Amino acid sequence: MTVRGQLAGHGAVIVSAGVLLTAAVLCLILLLVLRHVKTNTGEIFPLDSRSGDRSSQNLSLSPTAPHPMNTSTLSPPGKKPTFLTTCGGVLTDSWGTLSSPNHPGPYPPDSHCVWVIRVSPPLLLQIHVSSLAVEGPSPCLFDWLEVREETEKTSAVTRFCGSVAPPTLNTNSSSVLVAFHSDGSISGNGFTAQYHSILPGQKSCSREEFMCDGGRCLLPVSVCDGQPNCQDRSDEANCSQKHKECGGKITGEYGLLSSPNHPKPYPHQQLCTWQISVEDRQVIRLSFQNFSLETQDVCEFDYVEVYDGADVDANTVLGRFCGPALPPDLTSSGPVMTVLFVADEGVADSGFYASFRAMSLSERTCGPAEFACGSGECLHQDWLCDGWIDCADAADEHHCINSTYPPFTSSCEPIQVEMCRGLSYNLTSFPNIWLSISDQREAASILHEYRVLMGFGCFESFRRLVCGVFVPHCSAQSGVLQPCQSVCSSAEQQCSQTLTLLSLTWPFSCHLLPASHDPTECSLP
Repeated sequence: MTVRGQLAGHGAVIVSAGVLLTAAVLCLILLLVLRHVKTNTGEIFPLDSRSGDRSSQNLSLSPTAPHPMNTSTLSPPGKKPTFLTTCGGVLTDSWGTLSSPNHPGPYPPDSHCVWVIRVSPPLLLQIHVSSLAVEGPSPCLFDWLEVREETEKTSAVTRFCGSVAPPTLNTNSSSVLVAFHSDGSISGNGFTAQYHSILPGQKSCSREEFMCDGGRCLLPVSVCDGQPNCQDRSDEANCSQKHKECGGKITGEYGLLSSPNHPKPYPHQQLCTWQISVEDRQVIRLSFQNFSLETQDVCEFDYVEVYDGADVDANTVLGRFCGPALPPDLTSSGPVMTVLFVADEGVADSGFYASFRAMSLSERTCGPAEFACGSGECLHQDWLCDGWIDCADAADEHHCINSTYPPFTSSCEPIQVEMCRGLSYNLTSFPNIWLSISDQREAASILHEYRVLMGFGCFESFRRLVCGVFVPHCSAQSGVLQPCQSVCSSAEQQCSQTLTLLSLTWPFSCHLLPASHDPTECSLP
């Protein structure tokens, strides 16, 4: 019995130990199962961005991970983590891709992204922007893509916006800062760009681009455009054959001219000049039968410009035309007329088809329901004394007191935009017919972006110009007036050097404004 009691006690201990061991094994299996489930449901979170070497990997944008980095945030139990998209970082690979947030979708407002790209010397960086759709226009005061190149001796900043991708940028640095900025209003689809590390002797441009000055790339539209962009002026050399498919001198009693390939789309990068001549004591009547060019708020990309005479000069412009609207018939004052056709590298349309005929001076009349401008342009009588200047010489708004047509009824309103108060006029009119701005609140929002130039000495002359354009002068006597050309020229003379220091270009085409000092024809703010 004594032996049996001892064996029973040992058996109890052995059974208890077996039960405990089995329970431990079951618990371990259960923990492993739970860990596997958590891993598959996303409940195991990545390292915090501040911990270890792994965080520095998140800052590197490699060719296999071309989009902005993602960081994870902790989620409550039972929910998947949410991912917040940010942008920017330090890029150290030999090549890679970067893009605006959400690209190719619209970028968010109030974005600010900074990428620092570094490679090992003596390697240099080459940057190619393959797509660009960023709110413009130049000088890119609202949204922009900026490339800052730092070297031992210089610091160069280049800023881009608009819808035309810039040429390839061959830098002279192994370290480049790329910044993207957007304001709180209008957005676009942003940009995407690629960078490569190259040796100093490997600078190159895309196949369609032109290279000069040992590595500067130009878009095709900048070649043979009459403006030297290269220090060695090589972009304006050998240009005699570039536009051989259009333009030339035309003589005779009548004739035809059209854009290349009409009615098919015209080629890109055109600069065509026709000079039409007839006999002395005759004038030229030009009529457009078909007309369809790229639609623009301001005709600066694709356009037809007609000059009264042989000189292509701002003082002889009879009109500049773009879009789908058929231009009016135009008549020269003498026996020579010049027609200019310009097309950039962007959108192409079917172009234009026009005819001309010689007229004796006695024939130079308009129809019974038309009014003749000093340029020979014929306008419908309804446009006479309506408060809007339609003739280049404003003849349709002269001597209107005794006219049988009703005088202009003022729709002027007091200026509320703070930046434009205190000028030579205090009344304006909206909507703005030149810029499609609906009211003063919208104009004030746009002009607020120009306040970045307030610290410069030329700001006052620049203020008079931009206010004259965005918040135009309105009077009961003369209607709504554009700024005079002299206002624009003065501002350009004073401010263009300042803008150049900021790597910005002058944003206005002064020759499109009235070349007059008559306060009934244009405004002198």
